[in-house]
Amino acid sequence: MSDTPFVAAGEAVAIASDHAGFVLKNVLKGDLEAMGYKVVDLGPEDETSVDYPDFGLSLAREVATGSATAGVLVCGTGIGISIAANREPKVRAALVHSEETAKMSRAHNDANVMAVGARVTEENTARACLKAFFATPFEGGRHARRVDKLSGI
Repeated sequence: MSDTPFVAAGEAVAIASDHAGFVLKNVLKGDLEAMGYKVVDLGPEDETSVDYPDFGLSLAREVATGSATAGVLVCGTGIGISIAANREPKVRAALVHSEETAKMSRAHNDANVMAVGARVTEENTARACLKAFFATPFEGGRHARRVDKLSGI
């Protein structure tokens, strides 16, 4: 296992939310910028009600096409927006709620999108999840076989 983060500084990371996740999205966006990533903010622009599937799919397409190396999604619970993103076969969006789930989503599942719920995850926890997610490399090995099976589904 490498100690190198899976996204190098300077690479593009997409971020999006729905209205419920707007405030936390902006906090996490600032953290990503401070970590040295080129952040592609896909919206929304404010807290006006929007539909999470539109933003989840938009971000998933950015990651699937390689326009962004990874992504971060935020909605009220993180559930709906992660389901939307996972409709894209090249995306492995993981809903995280702790540093441990963020690390495991990377180490064992090679997740390329982190989803978090603004209404159910405290801001400091979400920020810690973000740092853990981007700092954790994929372990490969026996996990690679399992992740490869996901690509065939």
